[in-house]
Amino acid sequence: MTTTDRESSDAIRDVRVTDDRLVVDLVDGRILSVPLAWFPRLLAATPEQRAHWQLSGGGFGIHWPDVGRHLGRPAGFNALVARDAGVRACRGVASRAASRSSREEASAWTA
Repeated sequence: MTTTDRESSDAIRDVRVTDDRLVVDLVDGRILSVPLAWFPRLLAATPEQRAHWQLSGGGFGIHWPDVGRHLGRPAGFNALVARDAGVRACRGVASRAASRSSREEASAWTA
């Protein structure tokens, strides 16, 4: 899988906001679900405001115009996709942390 394939598989297909969860469906079939409490503005918004979202950033970000909240790369959305079942990490801080952890584990096995 190329970098472009991996990036396009992280594109957003659908977004749902329940009373207590933010649920993001990705085009490759993965479903990301996180506590709504992580996003205080969305938590305080009405169900109608939460339902009015738009894709941004070429399909990699989410914008709620009525709430003034945006999740996009690198900060907000990457926090949601930071780890995919422990297999890979996204770019940025999560990627560096995963690389450091892998190197530490590898050196522990060779020591």
